[in-house]
Amino acid sequence: MTKHTKSDVAQLQRDAFRHVESELYAYPYRKREIERLRSQILNPYKEPEENTGGSRSNLPGDPTARAGISLASHSKLIHMERVVDAIEEVYNRLPEVKQELIQAKYWTKPQHLTTVGICKELSISESTYRRWRSKFVRDIVDILGW
Repeated sequence: MTKHTKSDVAQLQRDAFRHVESELYAYPYRKREIERLRSQILNPYKEPEENTGGSRSNLPGDPTARAGISLASHSKLIHMERVVDAIEEVYNRLPEVKQELIQAKYWTKPQHLTTVGICKELSISESTYRRWRSKFVRDIVDILGW
């Protein structure tokens, strides 16, 4: 069994924090990608029938069940939905001013404000900014179990 030192644990926590932040920056794109994948699974491209006059296909005859199985077993889709759900769960519990911070920090494109600019716009100190941001990210880490 591997014994982790305090510095190992701290590094893992920093890595998880950075990973969640990268997911936060990618959140709007992830939502679009989830919709694209769902659409692709539910409405797959169908090859033209080349088996005219031949025997029946060996694929299940229930396209709804086939689509449901594909949606439920698509690992990339499952992962992205899990991350997006965690972000939305934590975000939706926040008071409005904290939601504004998250929108300004992660989802405003192009980003024109620095940390100081966001703090001035929200009338908060930089330490409050760091505390709110850190708590938001840590709550997502906790939900995801990272």
